[in-house]
Amino acid sequence: MSLRTVPLNTPAAWHGRDLRSRQAWTVQLEAEQVTQLQQEADALLARGETWQTVTRQHLTLPSWDGLVQDLQHELEGGRGFALISDLPVDELSLEQARLMLWGIGLRVGYPEPQDAAGNLLHDVRDTGKDLKSDNIRAYQTNLPINYHNDGADAFMLLCYRSASSGGASKLVSAVAVFNEILRRRPDLAAVLQEPFDFDARGQQRPGAPAYQRVPIYNAHEGLINVLYKREYIDLGQRFDDVPALKSEQVEALDLMDEVCDELALSFHLAPGEIVVANNYDVLHARAAFQDQATEPVANRHMLRLWFSLPNGRALPPVFERTREFHYSYARRASGSASD
Repeated sequence: MSLRTVPLNTPAAWHGRDLRSRQAWTVQLEAEQVTQLQQEADALLARGETWQTVTRQHLTLPSWDGLVQDLQHELEGGRGFALISDLPVDELSLEQARLMLWGIGLRVGYPEPQDAAGNLLHDVRDTGKDLKSDNIRAYQTNLPINYHNDGADAFMLLCYRSASSGGASKLVSAVAVFNEILRRRPDLAAVLQEPFDFDARGQQRPGAPAYQRVPIYNAHEGLINVLYKREYIDLGQRFDDVPALKSEQVEALDLMDEVCDELALSFHLAPGEIVVANNYDVLHARAAFQDQATEPVANRHMLRLWFSLPNGRALPPVFERTREFHYSYARRASGSASD
């Protein structure tokens, strides 16, 4: 394992204070793009197709060609995230919204499994449970979620309905966070490049233990790649064969959370907006939220994809064994991540 001891200066090393104008990172869909996507989705649904049966071969979407290429290069090699706006979800059924998001995901990349059952599209909403329940994952609660990343090269999250209150989103450059920790405490930057134990929440790879041991920062081929879930590191302490966190590890985690807060970009995701981000460069967080609707159909509801990019970077070998990045790693190894 190589240890990075110098800052990384790339377009992905941004500070939230420099991106306060949403216009700088928002892609507003054109009427032609929305119409084309909805018409193709409606035609597929009318033929009895569902998002589960639709493949790239079902979709043309020529008006999306330039947008897709720009988005791929923004995600890998650029800022690392974007916000897509103006999908008219107030006019769409849930099935229409699912298929339209699926169609966008198929154009941008290759959807990957998000859990041990192999599900490719997740409903992100409150189940009424908390993390004390075995294998409940943070996205299934209304609790605040600390800075973390999802699986595969990137994630795509569509807001179908927002919460009655709360639920603000945050994004932070994990690259900028690393650079700042390196500046303040190079000793703790080194600690973060050593293995930590993460609770896998029942989603571990076949034959693997219920936790995974991975560094938070992984230097590889000139880039720094993050894997961070503070809640799952803390929950990993419940396993008898996981060693207790050392004082310097706790100090490094605390500093990581502190710097994330300092550098983050905060915003509210409105219905019809889609946030897309690279999971190796960008961490995200969510504030607690409250649903006050008496009917579940009116409560906060997000739709999420994880996907590999055709222009994705080379990945550190340790990612092959992780539940988050195994599929993107395997896709690179097989050569199936390019058009």
